[in-house]
Amino acid sequence: MGLMSEDMDCCVCLQPYSRGEKIPRMLHCKHTFCGPCLEAMSRLQRDLRSVCCPLCRFITCCRANLPLAGSLWVNTEIWDQIANRQEEEEEEEAWKGDNRQTQTSTQYECPSLGCSGMWFKLQSFLKRTRHNGL
Repeated sequence: MGLMSEDMDCCVCLQPYSRGEKIPRMLHCKHTFCGPCLEAMSRLQRDLRSVCCPLCRFITCCRANLPLAGSLWVNTEIWDQIANRQEEEEEEEAWKGDNRQTQTSTQYECPSLGCSGMWFKLQSFLKRTRHNGL
């Protein structure tokens, strides 16, 4: 099951997940948010820390003596996609660096649609179609 691009962003802060500060963590209801947003939404009550899911209102509880990062699972599907996205971005940057002089030769105008001024980067387009399974 593939992830959509909006699944790669925390729906609270609208920032992309990362393997550093914005780690995607799952509540017990299986909804995912970044660690800093979960910390901000959490409430401490005696020996329990609770987070009310902003999507479904399910309450996830964990021990107060454990940080949320140690109590909640990382969403591995998103985690794996972060690595793939970073590799693709690094490859694209390396390709651009190697082909700065010839980059204009991989751009084409769309004559069939009469889209003068609209340019498509062939390399980027092919990567997206392969990634989306088209």
